[in-house]
Amino acid sequence: MMELVPLGTMTATLRKPYLLPKTPAGDRLIYEVGAAKFEGERLRGEMHGTSSADWLTIGPNGIATLDVRSVLRTHDDAYVYLYYSGRVDVSNGFNAPLYAAPLFETGDDRYRWLNSIQAVSKGVIDGQVLTYEVCEVR
Repeated sequence: MMELVPLGTMTATLRKPYLLPKTPAGDRLIYEVGAAKFEGERLRGEMHGTSSADWLTIGPNGIATLDVRSVLRTHDDAYVYLYYSGRVDVSNGFNAPLYAAPLFETGDDRYRWLNSIQAVSKGVIDGQVLTYEVCEVR
């Protein structure tokens, strides 16, 4: 039986997107992340640097594919690479839930346990603020 263990809440403030309409892959919206944080019992930190973004691709059917990459600096000064893909149905606007499958990478001994987990998340967007509830799959 699959179990979902809460890992934390991830909140990101998105900048106004760059729109690249009608590319061969579909319409692309590139959202740079202005600020982000992850808050949980086992993992806490904030986005580090300015390289975080979502390269969203919207197909002709209104289904968008997420492609997000970021670096998290934990509260105790470890660096964790976070990336995820996922889907959201934007055929009726951006009010639908976003579903994603985050993965983590780190070389820091305190957080190596993240390297072996698969996470899942469900998110909502309110204006420029995106909030995900993230769980570890066991």
